[in-house]
Amino acid sequence: MKISDVNLNDLDCFEKATPHEWFTLLRKEEPLYLHKGPDGEQDYYCVTKYEDLKHVSKTPEIFSSEKNGALLRDPDENSLAGMQQIMINMDPPRHRQYRATVNKAFTPRMMADLQPAVKKIVDGIIDNVIEKGECDFVEEIAAILPMEVICEMVGVPQEDRRAIYEIGNRMVGFDDPELQDETVKQEPADYEAASAEMFMYASKLKQKAIDRPGDDLATRLLNAEVDGHRLDDIEFNSFFLLLVIAGNETTRTVTTNGMLDLLRHPDQYRMLREDPSLIPGAVEEMLRFNPAVTSFRRQVMQDTELRGVQLKEGDKLALWYPSVNRDEEVFDDPHTFNIERDPNPHLSFGVGEHFCLGANLARMELQKIFEGIITRLPELELAAEPRRLRSNFINGVKEMRVRFTPGSKKAA
Repeated sequence: MKISDVNLNDLDCFEKATPHEWFTLLRKEEPLYLHKGPDGEQDYYCVTKYEDLKHVSKTPEIFSSEKNGALLRDPDENSLAGMQQIMINMDPPRHRQYRATVNKAFTPRMMADLQPAVKKIVDGIIDNVIEKGECDFVEEIAAILPMEVICEMVGVPQEDRRAIYEIGNRMVGFDDPELQDETVKQEPADYEAASAEMFMYASKLKQKAIDRPGDDLATRLLNAEVDGHRLDDIEFNSFFLLLVIAGNETTRTVTTNGMLDLLRHPDQYRMLREDPSLIPGAVEEMLRFNPAVTSFRRQVMQDTELRGVQLKEGDKLALWYPSVNRDEEVFDDPHTFNIERDPNPHLSFGVGEHFCLGANLARMELQKIFEGIITRLPELELAAEPRRLRSNFINGVKEMRVRFTPGSKKAA
């Protein structure tokens, strides 16, 4: 295989599997490879090495998330201003000011307080499938916990949560025709339509928080100040969008990928069932081995050098998280799934200013759902090959049919 064979714009390839053979080749031969842009868009440098991604992420004054957003595709000029109201598309000091408004909701102490509620949700999830002996792991297990938790935190009522989930699917699956609205066929049109629907809902939620303030993030955002002013409608709506998308999609994806990795490595799955104390380490290995986010973008703001390559102002970078998490200079035997791996300094939650706000929440949710699975659905196995998302942004699975020995619901 030659570097000229690498095509990270080929979404059909990502739909089959993450192309680790390409990333391995790039790390070895050209770790800052200049890749052709998709559909005539700007070419981009591929950041495939661990230390390079850390450096780029920790130097936002040179490598901007805000200039053209954090998604790999070049933004539409009409949508860029709206995108820049979302925290993942902000640079400091603005990013720091906005993040401070919700930081306290995601502290380790708050996560500890949430644990009983999360455990109860996990019990309910398994109760809903355990008598059937077969289910779609994505829809009926992995997706429910993070959506229930983040919607509860934000203040979304139960009857609206399914609609929010489906709109979110369209937003993160904008390159997958199966997830698009039948009435809006073309990306980015449906991404924008889904964003508009999410904004409309956020406006309703804001009004509800005004009329009936509660102990939730919507009310906290309503009362928050950034640089001396209250959040306007666009800022509030953008915050809501980020919280419900990031709070759901990434944890759902790691839950599904982590379960799949356990099933494909039965020795590791057996070890975990026999010793549940390994769950925290197993979760870290799931995060490393198959991260939820495949790529983010940065724009070069001033001439600089990276790994001996001269970068010019305006150049575009793609940060490839599956690659850096298997960097041979950082991880021993990186292509082996090892739930006892220690140390495990993966970068799946990012690093620097954009380190994942919900990392504590995601870790807790993942630990609780796998505690439930290994104790109540221990013989779970694949019933059909999983169907992956067609995307080089989210490393997702759309459907994963599983079967297991039917059991009993927990006593009420």
